[in-house]
Amino acid sequence: MNAGGKLKIGILFGGKSAEHEVSIQSAVNIYNAVKKGPYEPHLIGIDKTGKWFYIEGGLEEFIKNQNDPSEIKIEYNGKRSALLPECGGVLNIECGGALKLDVIFPILHGPMGEDGVIQGALKTAGVPFVGCGVLASAASMDKDVCKRLLRDSGVPVARWVAVKNLKDLPFSAAAKELSLPLFIKPANMGSSVGVNKAYNQTEYEKALAEAFLYDSKILVEEAIEGREIECAVLGNQNPIASAAGEIIPSSGFYSYKAKYLDEKGAVLKIPAEISAEKHEEIKSLAVKTFNALCCEGLSRVDMFLKKDGSLVVNEINTMPGFTKISMYPKLWEAGGLSYEALIEKLINLAIERFNKEQKLRTSFF
Repeated sequence: MNAGGKLKIGILFGGKSAEHEVSIQSAVNIYNAVKKGPYEPHLIGIDKTGKWFYIEGGLEEFIKNQNDPSEIKIEYNGKRSALLPECGGVLNIECGGALKLDVIFPILHGPMGEDGVIQGALKTAGVPFVGCGVLASAASMDKDVCKRLLRDSGVPVARWVAVKNLKDLPFSAAAKELSLPLFIKPANMGSSVGVNKAYNQTEYEKALAEAFLYDSKILVEEAIEGREIECAVLGNQNPIASAAGEIIPSSGFYSYKAKYLDEKGAVLKIPAEISAEKHEEIKSLAVKTFNALCCEGLSRVDMFLKKDGSLVVNEINTMPGFTKISMYPKLWEAGGLSYEALIEKLINLAIERFNKEQKLRTSFF
């Protein structure tokens, strides 16, 4: 902590991912929230080639088109930077500069940010960071691995087949095994990037081709008819769940556009209009999912509430969006936890976990 008493928070964002722009939107909100509290925020942007930049100025100097989600971007006026192994949070900055950061908030979505890669780098650097660790991030990001772990933990999931080649699962076999319509998803993407719904062979083959643009493993999944429910989870060893919220897409399914570009793309009902008993069941299932995947810090669990009252977990997001229309912070706000208080809680959870890990022995003798 610096002499002024403020924790220095590194906000790491952008990334080498198709969710790059979403990450920038989230970073803008977090930066504005952090600077209101007992913190000193510092922006570290990762461009689409994977280069890290430290910016000494504020948002206006670094992020352009802040009010246009489709055009928002990093402006390259920063200094190249890097974290080295066991640096204790000291960010090395171009031309000999250095900055000691107390906590890193890796608000990165998708591959190279939410899949354990950054988490491993931050753990190696020896700095506290917000969110899940390496194992939970990697396992939760890969929808195929995630479903297998949840299924074996007794968590209900949709039927699926993982494919690694366009010819692995012909349309006729997919339709026979999973029924129509089908959802086709990249295994390691989020924000509905590359996700399509197919009713026939032409749509199926087109969807597979698009999904393979984003990943080398694809999920072909049965379509679950039901209400789209989301539940936020917060904590380390003793996680708690928020009340459930419901997403009602304006058309089709909850697409990338509906999530981040179109404020009218979906209606968010918080809390969802369901019974108190069903709310408790959803919260319990969300925490069970969180624990089954060894999550820490935060996650958002997405599920379907079917007409017969049963629940099916769709996926878990270990670093959900923090944009102005994102469900995770809205769910906690509805329960009385403000955006600023939520950020503070996440920072404290990161420090708590780090301090606990520092007490572990690293030598047998």
